[in-house]
Amino acid sequence: MTLLDGITSRLVDTDRLTVGILERVGDNPATAPEQTVVLIHGNVSSSLFWQELMQDLPSDLRVIAIDLRGFGETESLPVDATRGVRDFSDDVHATLAALGIETAHLVGWSMGGGVVMQYALDYPVLSLTLQAPVSPYGFGGTRRDGSRLTDDDAGCGGGGANPDFVQRLTDRDMTDESPTSPRSVFRSGYVADGYTSEHEDIWVESMNTTSTATGNYPGDGVDSPNWPGFAAGTIGVLNTMAPRSFNTSGIVNLPVKPPILWIHGTADAIVSDASFFDLNHLGAIGVMPAWPGPEVAPAQEMVSQTRDVLEAYRAAGGEVTEVVLEGVGHSPHLERPAEFRRALLEVIGYIGRPADPAPPTEAIILSSSD
Repeated sequence: MTLLDGITSRLVDTDRLTVGILERVGDNPATAPEQTVVLIHGNVSSSLFWQELMQDLPSDLRVIAIDLRGFGETESLPVDATRGVRDFSDDVHATLAALGIETAHLVGWSMGGGVVMQYALDYPVLSLTLQAPVSPYGFGGTRRDGSRLTDDDAGCGGGGANPDFVQRLTDRDMTDESPTSPRSVFRSGYVADGYTSEHEDIWVESMNTTSTATGNYPGDGVDSPNWPGFAAGTIGVLNTMAPRSFNTSGIVNLPVKPPILWIHGTADAIVSDASFFDLNHLGAIGVMPAWPGPEVAPAQEMVSQTRDVLEAYRAAGGEVTEVVLEGVGHSPHLERPAEFRRALLEVIGYIGRPADPAPPTEAIILSSSD
């Protein structure tokens, strides 16, 4: 019931773990790298979220969506957060190696954007598409320049997860009876107001594939003398993005710079300069008590940090296109599929072929290379 027409699933054995992937019926395993697109989902989701895009992409591409460890059909092995997101990116590499794919165009959403940036630091890629990506400096706990607010990353990581939301994931709750149910979080956080879909049950089921076993989501936390009283631990999903372990700003120094598409919406509640998932921002607006003020605990300027790093990437010779979608939330590929498809096909060099029926984009292209 969770697979759309033309989409198949299978397990791939790698030298690291068993990985679940989605593919399209009829895709050619011998497709050249320049026509191979690999889709990496974000936190609390799975490859199921990519199915509409997979259906819509041209048939002469090979399209693969991979479940990260602890999500979808992939094994729930513990995540070593001291490696940042390298457990995830190394798993992706092992999966592509098992499939005989040496390089490809990588698309990463949210946390998956961080995964594909890390992948590019360690392995060759043809292009990167970053959809509403985590900042190159991680999630929470940094100033605009990426410097850490505290030595222990106070307010970041697994300790910040809502226990009721975690329990509802464990219970595979499909209701909307609570603000902390996965369905309610999808509606309030993943998409902007007004989005509806006949496939919403699939998206919620995708969220519910998240493993809440020890070492997966959300991860551990430790006590901290700094506000709000806890800091990042060493295992689990949320701790992979704590700034002491996660920093992909090194993409600026890549000797071979793949073209980058950065596509995001102006109504994103999760990744923004005023994120409702950043405890420092919640403190600033009075949701979190005893906030120590902007000098001590400023909100993370996530979008501005990404723009700074990508502008530096461009200045260093890289090709960057930023596409901003007005009124769109955290999921451009769901909310504005035609614009997302068009932008993706452009960055992989597909636009212009007679087989491409994509309409002109309505996005605002703010910057691109000459």
